[in-house]
Amino acid sequence: MNDDHVSIDSGTPLPLSRSLSVTADAIGRGLAHAGQRLDDSVGRGNRSLISRWFWELDRVLLVMIIALIAMGLLAVGAGSPASAERLSTEVVKLEPMYFLWRQMFFLALGVPFMLLISMLPPDPARRLAIVGFIGCVIIMMLLPLIGTEINGAKRWFGVGAMRFQPSEFMKPFFAVTMAWLFALKIRHPHRPMILFAGGITLILAVLLMLQPDLGQTIIVFAMFGVLLLISGIDMKWIWGLGAAGTAALTTAYFTYSVAKLRIDQWLFGGVENDQIDLAHKALTAGGLTGVGTGLGTRKFSLPEAHTDYVFSVIGEEYGLLVCGVIAAAFFVIVMRVLMRLQEERDPFVIYATAALITQFGGQALINMMVNLRLFPSKGMTLPFISYGGSSLIALCVTVGLLLAFTKRNPWLTGHGVGRQRS
Repeated sequence: MNDDHVSIDSGTPLPLSRSLSVTADAIGRGLAHAGQRLDDSVGRGNRSLISRWFWELDRVLLVMIIALIAMGLLAVGAGSPASAERLSTEVVKLEPMYFLWRQMFFLALGVPFMLLISMLPPDPARRLAIVGFIGCVIIMMLLPLIGTEINGAKRWFGVGAMRFQPSEFMKPFFAVTMAWLFALKIRHPHRPMILFAGGITLILAVLLMLQPDLGQTIIVFAMFGVLLLISGIDMKWIWGLGAAGTAALTTAYFTYSVAKLRIDQWLFGGVENDQIDLAHKALTAGGLTGVGTGLGTRKFSLPEAHTDYVFSVIGEEYGLLVCGVIAAAFFVIVMRVLMRLQEERDPFVIYATAALITQFGGQALINMMVNLRLFPSKGMTLPFISYGGSSLIALCVTVGLLLAFTKRNPWLTGHGVGRQRS
């Protein structure tokens, strides 16, 4: 049987089999050319900034962060209608997806910062953090005088759309600055670097409690405590820090009425339908698989369905299984970073990464424990899952620094040489 014929541009008829062969060859050459261009752009042989960043980056960690961001958009979308209804007034009516659109806007600002910071070598990243830390501390000192008060707390600087919370940005910068001081102690053992770092931490604690912000204070002490533990300091200092922390919490209990109320509710049980009780009821209302997207009703009773208690909203609409997946994702991210540190030899990078992952994981742990009634209510967001302006962009800075410090040179680490310092 003769092959069917087709015509090409010249008008010369070709057998169909040959035409298909010619077409396949052309497609193959096109794909090969495209592959070569991709390899030229990010291939291992290319030493451009983008190529080096791509191959040195912990891409698994980046993918996991992107997955958290995607889950966060679903969570904020679920909690947004409840918060929009709660915060609407007779004058201003917020549309149901108001907070979801704003979350996407803040992500559009924060993610480029995250990627740009992740491209920095350790030394420029350290210098950026130190300058940022000094700036944040100066602004925090001015907050009692010029800060914007919301719900009885002066934590914000600026007005309107330009308002931000400096303590959120202070946390990652504090982690890196303290890591630098602890690393200097190794090079200059006779200088009182750790004592100096402790003094800075106490000053920060005072500034935070003046706002007041007990939750951020706990995170700051946790980062400093972890640095003390991994620095090999004498255990008497660890016990001393523990005693100081206990004394500080006791003082806060008797002097900070909001903290006293929340601790009493946690220890002795609050009244029915208080914040923690409502969050727990919403969390468990959906069972294992949830009631379905947009079908939750208990979320409308939560005071902060899009921020502090978004984990409970997830439990109601998507189920406890999805809550478990989110908790597992945070655990895997922390373990991924700690495993990455096993290959590290630079003390500063070890300290900085450990402090940053303490901030990230500690904040997630506290938020989930509050929703599970295992910790007093603290007003702390769940990283990348809760809605946030300052907190979301500051978390992008935190992860950008984590990605910068966990980069590995693939041409050297395979031969036992370790990190290449740029």
